Amino acid sequence: MMIDPPIDKLIKKAECRYALVCGVAKRARQLDAQYPELLKEAGMKSISYAAKEVYEDKIVIRSENV
Repeated sequence: MMIDPPIDKLIKKAECRYALVCGVAKRARQLDAQYPELLKEAGMKSISYAAKEVYEDKIVIRSENV
């Protein structure tokens, strides 16, 4: 269960839950492939790190229809 960042505030960062899940998952895969040393230093799993980035507005989830 994810406690940090709070899920109720994280949901507000995307237009819908589906977009949030897709965006966080895409960023987590990117972190696994390109920045494994970053995850090792942070001591976090890629999905938690990606969610934290979205919560802190380091990564913006946007719709591709725009």
